[in-house]
Amino acid sequence: MKKSCKTRLFLCALVLMQSLPGVSQSVAYQYPFQNPALPAEKRVEDLVARLTLEEKVAQMMYTAPAIARFNIPAYNWWSEALHGVGRSGDKVTVFPQAIAMAATFSTEDLEKMGDITSTEARAIFNEDLRQGKEATIYRGLTFWTPNINIFRDPRWGRGQETYGEDPYLTGQMGMAFVRGLQGNDPRYLKASACAKHYAVHSGPETTRHIYNATPEPYDLWDTYLPAFRDLVVEAGVSGVMCAYNRFAGQPCCGSDLLMIDILRNLWNFKGYVTSDCWAIDDFILNHKTHPDSAWASADAVIHGTDLECGGSYMRLMKGYAPGIYKSLLEAVKNGQISEKQINQSIRRLFLIRLRLGLLDPPEMVPYNQIPYSVVESKIHKEHALKMARESVVLLKNKNNLLPLDRNRIKRVAVIGPNADDKVTPLGNYNGFPSEIVTPQAGILKKLGPEAMVWTSKGVEFTTPLKDGPSIRNVASRAGRSDLIIFVGGISPDLEGEEFDPGEITPEGFSGGDRTTIALPAIQTQLMKELKKTGKPVIFICLSGSAVSMEWEAANVDAILQGWYGGQAGGDALADILFGDYNPSGRLPVTIYRTDQDLPAFDNYSMSNRTYRYFTGTPRYPFGYGLSYTTFRYETLKFDADIPTGTDLNVRVKVTNTGRKAGDEIVQLYVRHPGAVGRVPLHSLQGFRRVHLKAGESWEVDFVLSPKNLALVDEKGNLIQSAGNVKIFIGGGQPGYAQTVEGTVMVSGEKYFVY
Repeated sequence: MKKSCKTRLFLCALVLMQSLPGVSQSVAYQYPFQNPALPAEKRVEDLVARLTLEEKVAQMMYTAPAIARFNIPAYNWWSEALHGVGRSGDKVTVFPQAIAMAATFSTEDLEKMGDITSTEARAIFNEDLRQGKEATIYRGLTFWTPNINIFRDPRWGRGQETYGEDPYLTGQMGMAFVRGLQGNDPRYLKASACAKHYAVHSGPETTRHIYNATPEPYDLWDTYLPAFRDLVVEAGVSGVMCAYNRFAGQPCCGSDLLMIDILRNLWNFKGYVTSDCWAIDDFILNHKTHPDSAWASADAVIHGTDLECGGSYMRLMKGYAPGIYKSLLEAVKNGQISEKQINQSIRRLFLIRLRLGLLDPPEMVPYNQIPYSVVESKIHKEHALKMARESVVLLKNKNNLLPLDRNRIKRVAVIGPNADDKVTPLGNYNGFPSEIVTPQAGILKKLGPEAMVWTSKGVEFTTPLKDGPSIRNVASRAGRSDLIIFVGGISPDLEGEEFDPGEITPEGFSGGDRTTIALPAIQTQLMKELKKTGKPVIFICLSGSAVSMEWEAANVDAILQGWYGGQAGGDALADILFGDYNPSGRLPVTIYRTDQDLPAFDNYSMSNRTYRYFTGTPRYPFGYGLSYTTFRYETLKFDADIPTGTDLNVRVKVTNTGRKAGDEIVQLYVRHPGAVGRVPLHSLQGFRRVHLKAGESWEVDFVLSPKNLALVDEKGNLIQSAGNVKIFIGGGQPGYAQTVEGTVMVSGEKYFVY
């Protein structure tokens, strides 16, 4: 019989009352683990003690079945939310790709994006609960994101999923996303974030299941681990995903140093660890470090890998085990692992489910009230457009061609393989919105019906059109316009995660990675013909990685790096082209000049990599980006002498010296001129996005902690030594932008920061 409204309200009140301190428990529970008033740890201990070994092992695979005798529902751990809820099947808000959001240099906006994403995720999850649907993949609340690997080489196809090449920027952006996604409720997670792929994992894709990463200890601590530490120690990320590859001879999911010494002991991580999907299979089939499933699964769990992702039908067809953790039953029987060790993983997994409110009365969890109507709401779409605008980087603007005056432009040619492509803006690990605005659609909308706009794909990404006009004919027709906008670059169909080796790979690409950083030659060939028309040519590059633009940088009139801009990327580009938004994005990666600037792709040494160690001259440096206005820096203030172990307060005055309002990315870099051994040339240690009206000034403050002023050693200690430290603040790196600088004398004995 259906309970009356009053009855349901009364029961709800009882449940809520018993969770309050000092209120006696008036509801009897069959088992202590069901009682929300008890501490989560006690509830989990009680539950684990009641489960059979078979039930425990079943819960350690990402498709965790229901435990009917305790009324515990099934749960699927695998969900994605890289830049909006991914792969759910619903129409959702899709933000710019992660690398594009990094180009905003805005932790505030990224945190809001994370909050919006978990709001939509909860709305989808709540709707499934209301409809009584069973748990399915991509519709849960444990999201295997963000990807905080360092984008050390522009050829890596998955670099688009990261926040760029700099450990500090990656850590700051990653922490902002975690805060937004997980929420700030003292009891419940809004959603669970997962820092991946731990660790030393950034290509090549073609060898990720077999390669053995052996970075120098200095590079491990200086480059590959800092962002993970930030998310674990500072942001409280609730999950970590261990990587496919080996590290120093051991699979990452079974690494003594990474998993036990650092993650669990040094950083005191209490959350859960999931394997990357089918990574435990690699122990046997690819790394060949373990003889069979029982040894592989036992060793992974002993090293703290609590959950296994794997077991799909397609992988079975290729010889992979059907959920290798099923072999834990055999491993316990053989004495390779104890049930007590398995219990530790079960505790961690159920603590996450408790923190998500999945075992509590729905009325107790505040996020359960989020309605489905919030998905794709107006405010969410507006934020997607805001971040798309902020992400676009103006790389070149000859003779101030941009912004365009729409009242003076009567005929425009919009050409290129990305002009009207609806796949490219979405990047990868994406959801699908109700509407995708391509660059062509955005320009047409902006100009209105009175303008004459001629459109053509012109070429495919890597080849001429099969059944279309020739390059010469396309250029001839475009030459009748007043202005030519070429929208090219590459596509997530060309760069991404481990492409099927059976797929035909175009020249310049291999298995999801790139073999060259040059723009596909056919696109440059077309732009050369367009240039011959004598009309201004604007190049909009959509890509998830750096394109060298060797000919384009020297010959076209303006260049915009548009990334994979999400659902509103076309509107954002049109707003910038026609001056409705002042470009403010900054490069989170270095754009090198040629392939010869790059060390071997599979070499994990950071020597001569990224702006921190590259000794050559880049095409466009990390942190670079132009504006339609200009900014002046002056009056840098900080104490000239501080003892080790104290904060340094820094202030700088920034003035908009142009005629147009705009955002400036104020960047602070630190250099250690007297340091011995390997040290960065300089490193980003602070940034702020500020909006200034024409003629307006603002004083921007930074607080540099001892950590910001320290250097790392080969054992992972951050060491602040006595000596001079140079501070640079400006609109980019020292030497590539107008900056002000000063020197602080750090005095006293060495100060160790752990």
